[in-house]
Amino acid sequence: MRELSLTNCRIDRRYDVVELLGRGSYAEIFVAHDTLASPQTPHRQVVIKALNVFLQDDLDADLERTLVENFQNEAIALDRVRHPNVISRLGHGTARDLAGTVFHYLVLEFMEGGDLQKASRADRISLKKALHYLEQVCAGLRHAHNNGIIHRELKPQNLLLSKDREIVKIADFGVARVHQNDAPITRVGTNVYAPPEHSPFITPGGVATVAKLSPASDVYSLAKSLYAIVTGEAPRFYTGNAITDLPITCREEEWAGELKRVLNKATLEDHELRHQSIDEFWKDLEELRRFAADFETATTVRPKIHATPQAAVAKGYSPIVPQQPRFNTSRELKLKNAFSPAQSPLRIDVEKLPRTPAIQPKLLERVEDHWPNQIQEQQQNVLNSIVEEDLAVETKRKKRRFRRWAAFAVLLLLFVGGLYATSVFLRGSGILDGISFGALDKTGKANTDINLRPEPSADNVAIGLVTKGSRVRILRSQNNWHQVEVIEQGRQLDQPLATNRGWLHGRYVTID
Repeated sequence: MRELSLTNCRIDRRYDVVELLGRGSYAEIFVAHDTLASPQTPHRQVVIKALNVFLQDDLDADLERTLVENFQNEAIALDRVRHPNVISRLGHGTARDLAGTVFHYLVLEFMEGGDLQKASRADRISLKKALHYLEQVCAGLRHAHNNGIIHRELKPQNLLLSKDREIVKIADFGVARVHQNDAPITRVGTNVYAPPEHSPFITPGGVATVAKLSPASDVYSLAKSLYAIVTGEAPRFYTGNAITDLPITCREEEWAGELKRVLNKATLEDHELRHQSIDEFWKDLEELRRFAADFETATTVRPKIHATPQAAVAKGYSPIVPQQPRFNTSRELKLKNAFSPAQSPLRIDVEKLPRTPAIQPKLLERVEDHWPNQIQEQQQNVLNSIVEEDLAVETKRKKRRFRRWAAFAVLLLLFVGGLYATSVFLRGSGILDGISFGALDKTGKANTDINLRPEPSADNVAIGLVTKGSRVRILRSQNNWHQVEVIEQGRQLDQPLATNRGWLHGRYVTID
């Protein structure tokens, strides 16, 4: 196992790594400062999720390819389920650490409040507060399911809180089912919270199979997460089984029986007997939600019982998705011979490799500690050749793209110029004056005395007066203004109009 060396360095000349938050089976999580972020944005602190395939002791080519694909799928899933209660992806990249190891990374928003597991164990969360969090999780999960994403690893550790602990967001879509035709996997989810269909079972013929994954699988994990949030205890006793009771500390609560009923249905072994959607699960919690609302004091407005879970939007949320990453794995063959058998090469997207190393002054000393000089020299030569080759290919691509865009721009300008010239000609010749245009050829009546304007704006000098009850024909409309032709005045004017055409605001005209 080889850990990434990223402490106190700058990634891609932008992200200053502050500290390591945690480490999983294939990724390391760091907190970093975004040096290019605006001082007003809440995203000056970000999370860097770095893919490190070398955390696997038995790494081989197939496993490495799977890890890279799963890492990219996580980015795809996060982008597809962009939602106020789902962790937002802010960016991505590929870089080298201080030891020269190439790694892919995702930039995610940082939630300073920690996760719900720590929060529930540090201090008892009331039923009202737990349901407040649950509504946000249900809103995000409902949006994910509507977009074809099954999370597959819901648990309190993956439900993160904002600094003020009012907003909760779903994190870690690393094993999410992104495509409908994804093959079921046999090892996913934390056992305590994972539904039975995440584990294989043996058929009479001796074949290991798994049940089809569906929203009911996430409902199962969500129900067990709710158990942990409300009780402060993980449902270890019910691992792989339905919840049939609550801990002694909660059994005497007035709401215990109703909560137990809902959790039992949501965690049944047969997934077809559970709630089949987030909406169904949320609706079944209605009585419990009303019970929690009854504890509001007389001076507090009782919260509305929503038919569907409502999102909670934190400052800084944006629905705009960043550019999708393309973690290319096709360079493996080019790098394979540059390393000893023990050095399984990380597949890299050379187009995104930084041109300068990290900011640590002792980079070369650290590299020599990890690789012999010969391997280091071979690696550098291969990487240089790939960079040169890819730069040439990218230059050709950019030239082709520029030529295509230039041709398109010229054609667009010619087309727009032709339309403009035609319109000028038709207007100048008066051909359009007698033509009516379908929906715009309408008549109406002035509902008050109103000035006639030369342009659709009240800032222009009036060119006449249209009296109340005047009949007008609407020639065209623009921003709630109508260009009209006066057919008949409502009353006789002292002086005739200089023109019978002009602009009126729409609120002064009642259309027939």
